[in-house]
Amino acid sequence: MAVPDTFLTLAAPAAAEPPKTKGSRFIGEAAPVRTEAEALAAVAAVRAREHAATHVCWAFRLGPGGPKGRSVWRTQDDGEPSGSAGAPILREIEGRDLTNVVVAVTRYYGGTKLGVGGLARAYGEAAGAALDAGRPARGTVRVPVVLRFAFADTAPAMRLLDAFDAEVAEQTFSPDGTELALRVRRSHAAPLRAAFVEATAGRGEVVESR
Repeated sequence: MAVPDTFLTLAAPAAAEPPKTKGSRFIGEAAPVRTEAEALAAVAAVRAREHAATHVCWAFRLGPGGPKGRSVWRTQDDGEPSGSAGAPILREIEGRDLTNVVVAVTRYYGGTKLGVGGLARAYGEAAGAALDAGRPARGTVRVPVVLRFAFADTAPAMRLLDAFDAEVAEQTFSPDGTELALRVRRSHAAPLRAAFVEATAGRGEVVESR
């Protein structure tokens, strides 16, 4: 089965706060991210701003750029009972088929214990409200392709960029010619390589992607 070239994420950060649950405030914040480092930085920013909060629980999901399109995810209960916070947040992300998204839910304790079930509902509700407040956006999965060719083959090589929706990440010149580091749609990578070899009559070289 072919791995899709696009995925659903958020266009921009969003936040929402449902009504209090037995006196506790649950504030959901969602943001688009590209890497685990970005996700953790977003959580750290929430934690620094909401430093008086009882808990800042979170989950993120990254996915379409990984091997065979597999998702990568992490959750954190931040001192709440195991599985009562991070997992419900992740379920809200997955339930909307979103990826490259992090959600943090800040809790200010209201004096009444909620139990595992009550916590799961409250954290899930805040996460869902934040995600629903955001605007969905369609992202494109791109992979690296590096081409090397002589100056005489510049015209046929460059014509391929538009034909295959290729983005130039880096262009390097040497006495022997040009090296182009491209980012292309995943499904276009193999056809582009074949078309490049044909366009340059075998003179061009597809080098190790980086």
